[in-house]
Amino acid sequence: MDILNHLMQGFATAGTPINLLWAFVGCALGTAVGVLPGIGPATAVAMLLPITSQVDATASMIFFAGIYYGAMYGGSTTSILLNTPGETATMVTAMEGNKMAKSGRAGAALATAAIGSFVAGTIATLMVTLFAPVVAEYAVRLGPPEYFCLMLLALTTVSAVLGQSTVRGLAALFVGLAIGLIGMDQITGQARYTGGVPELLDGVEIVLVAVGLFAVAEALHAVLFEGAAQESQNKLSRVGMTGADLRRSLPAWLRGTAIGAPFGCVPAGGTEIPTFLSYAVEKKLARGENLAEFGKQGAIEGVAGPEAANNATVTTALIPLLTLGIPVSNTTAILLGAFQNYGIQPGPQLFTTSASLVWALIASLYIGNVMLLVLNLPLVGLWVKLLKVPKAQLYAGILIFATVGAYGMRQSAFDLVLLYAIGVLGLVMRRFDFPTAPVVVGMILGPLAEAQLRNALSIGEGKWTVFLERPVSLGLLGVVLAVLVLPRVFKKRG
Repeated sequence: MDILNHLMQGFATAGTPINLLWAFVGCALGTAVGVLPGIGPATAVAMLLPITSQVDATASMIFFAGIYYGAMYGGSTTSILLNTPGETATMVTAMEGNKMAKSGRAGAALATAAIGSFVAGTIATLMVTLFAPVVAEYAVRLGPPEYFCLMLLALTTVSAVLGQSTVRGLAALFVGLAIGLIGMDQITGQARYTGGVPELLDGVEIVLVAVGLFAVAEALHAVLFEGAAQESQNKLSRVGMTGADLRRSLPAWLRGTAIGAPFGCVPAGGTEIPTFLSYAVEKKLARGENLAEFGKQGAIEGVAGPEAANNATVTTALIPLLTLGIPVSNTTAILLGAFQNYGIQPGPQLFTTSASLVWALIASLYIGNVMLLVLNLPLVGLWVKLLKVPKAQLYAGILIFATVGAYGMRQSAFDLVLLYAIGVLGLVMRRFDFPTAPVVVGMILGPLAEAQLRNALSIGEGKWTVFLERPVSLGLLGVVLAVLVLPRVFKKRG
C-alpha cells in the first residue's frame, strides 16, 4: 500500500504541466536521436548533460529518462529501414526487420517494434515499481565493507562485460580511477595530481568526461574514419499490423519481456545477450511458413521478441542504478553522473533522502511509455525524414552543442581544452576497441569506493580481514573472482 501511495505522489509530481513538457521533449528528442544512425542514447544524454546545471533536479531526471528510453524506441526505425543499427541493442532487429522492409512490410515491422516496446516497457516499469523499494530496503542494512565489495563488483563487471576484452576493459577502468583521484583528498584536504592547475582542485567535472568521451569522440570518429558513405532508403509501407501479425507478435512480446527483464537487474547485464537469446528462442519455436520467413522475407517474431527484450532490459536496468548506485550500461553510467551533478548519490538511501524525485521518475516511465507509443506509430514518416540529415551538418551540430554546453558550466577556457583532450582520448580508445563506459564508471565510483574502503578499515581497526569476516562482503568478493576467472576457464575449455 505504501508503494501505491508513493507512486500516486510520483504521478502528482510528474503530471505537472512543466514536468509533462520535459517528459514529452525528452521522449521526442530521444526517439529522434534513436532514429539517426550512430547517435545512441549514451551520446544524446552525454551531449545534453550540461543542462543539469540550469534545470530543476526532478525535471532534469524526467527529461533524461525520456531520452533514455525514447532512444531505445527510435533505434528500431533506422535498423528496419536502413539496416543501420545505431547501437548493438538493435542489431538483431535489423536482421529480420530490414528483410521485412525490403519485402514491403516495413509498416508491420515498425508497428510491432513500437507496440512491443510499449508492452515490455510497461511490464518492466511495473517490476521497477514493485522491486526497487524492496532491494533498497535490504541494501540499507549493509555497512562500509559490503559497500566497498559491491562497488568492486560493479567496477569489475562493467569493465569485463562492456568490452570485447577484459584487459582492455580493466585498462579503461584504471584510466577512470586515475581521473577520479584528481583534486582534493576527501579526508586530508590535500591537493592530489593537480599539477599546480587551480581549475583541477575541485576535480575533473564528470560532465566534461561524459561529453568528451561520447559526443566529441563520436563526432571526431565519424569525420576521420567513416567518410561520406551513401545510404539507400527503403520505401515505407503503411504503418499497421494485420490480425495474423498481431497473433504472432503477442507471444513474442511476452517471451521477449520475460527474457530481457532479469538481464537488466544484474551488474553483468547488457542488451546484447537478451536480444540475441530472444531471437534464438523465436526461431526455435517457429514452425512451417513462419520458420521459412526467417532470413528470407523477414519474420515478424524476429522483430517483436528482440525489441521487447531490449526495452525490458533497458527499463529494469534502473533497479541496480537507483537502489545500489550501480550502472550496468553506458547510458546508466552517464545518468549516474547526472544524479551526482545535483549532489544526489543513487543507492539504498535514495528512496528515503530523495523519495519525491525517485517516485516522480518511476511515474514518468509509465507516462513516457504512453507518449512514445503515440509518437512512434503516427509519426514514423517524420522520423524517416530525419534520416536525410547530412552527416557533416549533424556532427558539426553535435560539436557546437557540446562546446557551448561545456563552456556554459563555468565559463572556463580550460574546460574547453580539457573537453577536446578527453575527446581525443575517447577517439583513440574507440579506434583501438577500448570500451569508454568503464572510464565514466571508474571516475564516479572510484572516489566512493575509496571512502568506503577507508571506513571499512576503520571499523576493522586497520585489519584487511574485515572483508573476510562478514558473510555478505566475503560472498561479493567470491563473485568478483568468478567474474574475472570463469570466462577465461570456459574459453580455455572451449
